[in-house]
Amino acid sequence: MHARLADVTVQEALAALADPVRMRLVRELASSPEWTRACGSFDVPVGKAALSHHFAALRAAGVVEQRDEGARRVNRLRRAEFDARFPGLLELVLRGD
Repeated sequence: MHARLADVTVQEALAALADPVRMRLVRELASSPEWTRACGSFDVPVGKAALSHHFAALRAAGVVEQRDEGARRVNRLRRAEFDARFPGLLELVLRGD
């Protein structure tokens, strides 16, 4: 289930984006076409269970959307929707300052 962004608080969004692994996932998604990145295609230093946890946190905060395509789960960054709810926040994460 994906979060309704109207229900996500700024604290929840900040908590989801504060983790270094999740920031890396978001940055990689931002530089990829939508729906092209399967969960296992990210270069992050965590196992499958931890990766699932990180994606769940990003999904709950409304940052990403996922869908199943056969045996793969693919992702997209909900950039437009997230920017409308929290203007400028995602841009700060993507800049990496």
